[in-house]
Order: sequence, then structure tokens, then C-alpha cells
Amino acid sequence: MTDSLITDAATIEHWPTWTTDLFIATQPIHELIKAPVLHAIHAHRRQAQTAIASEVAVTAKHGLFESELDYLDGANADLQTLKQVLTDLVLDCATSVNQAHWPDDAEPQAEIIESWYHLTENGGYHDAHSHPNCSWCGIYCLEPGESNIETRNGVNRFYDPRHNAAHYMDAGTAYLDNHGFWDVAPVAGQVVIFPSYLKHSALPYFGQQQRVVLAFNAQVHLF
Repeated sequence: MTDSLITDAATIEHWPTWTTDLFIATQPIHELIKAPVLHAIHAHRRQAQTAIASEVAVTAKHGLFESELDYLDGANADLQTLKQVLTDLVLDCATSVNQAHWPDDAEPQAEIIESWYHLTENGGYHDAHSHPNCSWCGIYCLEPGESNIETRNGVNRFYDPRHNAAHYMDAGTAYLDNHGFWDVAPVAGQVVIFPSYLKHSALPYFGQQQRVVLAFNAQVHLF
């Protein structure tokens, strides 16, 4: 849908093109599931043989442990419950921005196709990247540790996908927001859901307590 601006000279049609939707939700059963999920994560970590078990983009990660990419697919009942909750959140978000483009009788279904956790130690970070082979991604914060938005300690940074949008700034480009990024501080129970093309990073984290997040990739199909 477009808006029209009527001036003395002409009627001008406004097309608000190429927006990027990002969602921040609260995991509804976080307080019930946090302890058993953290217990399962730490037990899994003690049995791991390598720091980046996923073997993906090893050089982009430092000072953290990353599990295999099928962590929520195990038989653990708490993890299965969590997977369903996160799947439902993805579906709600995807539906909110896509429903007008779907057939009236469409039955959408979301599926988490990859999932993994990060245990970040003092000085750890994950360099900028995006996620292929999915439409939506999520980061669920189980334990923020000493992350802090004021010092940018351990925050998740999302980068402006409009390449060169800020290559020249004056009063006519003020609407673009020339920061070039959005920072989201991890909060216990928070789930950030974002489109897969959106580049993001976990800035360096400093603290004695581990920063623990669980991430996932999802696809959405119509039936």
C-alpha cells in the first residue's frame, strides 16, 4: 500500500520500499525451562571434544563454545518443549508480515531446521555474518552474564542491509538513521527473531559468568 502527497504542483505517490522487520519477544516459559535447559547445555559441553563442534566459520568465533547444529533435535523433553515454543514464535512473526501476501486458505507451518547454543567466555565474540538456507533466524538468551548496553558488552549488533545508504548524509537523508546498526542487549528470556539476510554479530563479551544463548534457523512453508 502507498500513500499520496498532494502538492500545488503534483500528486506524489509514496512507496515505503525495502523495510526490514525484526522482532523482540519474551519466551513465555523461560522461568520454568531455564534451569533444566542450562543443565542440559552444560552437561553436553562437558562431553564435547572441540570448541566449535558445528565446524562452521571457525575463524569468525573466539572465546566461545558452539554446539552441533541439531541441538534441539534430541530426545530431551525440555528441549523438545522449547523447540515447539520457539517454532510458534517464528510462525507468529512470519505470519504478521506475510499473511497479506498468502492465499486466503493457506496453512502456514514453521520448522526449525538448525539449532545450536553458544557459551561465551571472557573476551569471546562472534564476527559479522548472516545465515543461509532459511528465511527466519532467532537468538534466545538463557543467561546474559554481564552483558551491558551502555558499554556494548556482549550485545547483539544488527547491521543496516541498505549498502551505501549512509555514503552521503545531509538534511535530506536524516530519515535513514545514520547509525548503521542496531544493538540489542541480551536479557534473560528474550528472543530476537530476524530475517536471515540481516548481518549481525555478537560483540566482545567481558565477564566472569558465561553468556549463554541458543540460536536457531527456520523455514516457513504453506500447505
